[in-house]
Amino acid sequence: MYYIGVDYHKHYSYVVVKNGQGEVERRGAILNSKEQVRQFLEPYRPGKAALEATRNWGLIYDWLEEILDDVALAHPLRTRAIAEARIKTDKISADILADLLRADLLPRAYVPGRETREIKNILRQRMFFVRLQTMVKNRIHTILDRHPEVLSEAQELSDLFGATGMEWLKQVTLSGEDDQLLTSELELLELLKKKISESNDVVKELSKQDKRARLLRSIPGIGPFFSMLILYEIDDINRFQDPKKLCSYAGLVPSTHASGGRVYHGRITKQGNKWLRWALIEAVYPAIRADAELYAYYERIRLRKGANAAKVATARRLLTIVYRVLSQGRFYQRRRQDSPVALVTS
Repeated sequence: MYYIGVDYHKHYSYVVVKNGQGEVERRGAILNSKEQVRQFLEPYRPGKAALEATRNWGLIYDWLEEILDDVALAHPLRTRAIAEARIKTDKISADILADLLRADLLPRAYVPGRETREIKNILRQRMFFVRLQTMVKNRIHTILDRHPEVLSEAQELSDLFGATGMEWLKQVTLSGEDDQLLTSELELLELLKKKISESNDVVKELSKQDKRARLLRSIPGIGPFFSMLILYEIDDINRFQDPKKLCSYAGLVPSTHASGGRVYHGRITKQGNKWLRWALIEAVYPAIRADAELYAYYERIRLRKGANAAKVATARRLLTIVYRVLSQGRFYQRRRQDSPVALVTS
């Protein structure tokens, strides 16, 4: 059996091949192409490879998987031998990955299927468009703030970026260069709205085809987009033993420091899946507006610890509900005044 360490970069990868005794059979840098990878590794089968979960790791992972018997994705935060090395080169990184794999000490990261990764890319692109849209809207507000003479008219509009508001923005005339700046920002905003609408159509179609997404949409605050995002960022719910493990994966658990017999809990770790954490945080306010029990839970914590702590705690509660719904394959049942909350434990 051969053990292969791959240090993947944007244009090339450094690869080392070791035998069962740890002796180097071959090493070197290769261009990132499917054919180059195949030519380099073809003689070394049966073989296992390891690479770190870096940006766009899926590309070379799929190439390696077609050639070798097993491909392991190393968890970057847990591969401390590389992360904490004072001297870090392509050669050292590849050597350490191969040695950890050979000794069966490699901390593996979860690898979703190719289809799941493709859908996640679609969902994340939509989030990118939405963030750009928010930035453009903020820039438009900044432009208008420089013109007090038109601000009073803008404040009378219930939604500045709705149909009526957009018509007003197109007709308003500003002095100086700001008039041209506003026109440019409006053109960009309309393009982003079109892209988001196209993405929404794709997401809705995918959502209709997935029963698990329908289950998630029964949870307050979670609509078609959030249901798909949460579903595909989690992927297989069975890889989490309990809701606490899932909350930890999303980085929604408080950091803990124990010393001298005392335990201190601080802010949430924010280590984990940032997309999943973002979705649950964003779903909090729609959820508490739609569900009396969640609103009471939010208010109880807000009065004791403040709004930010209440928002995080409610996001954690929502993720617990997500776990129950997916693991049990049941729709969420909202609380009645005379009955406890279904599927959720305190």
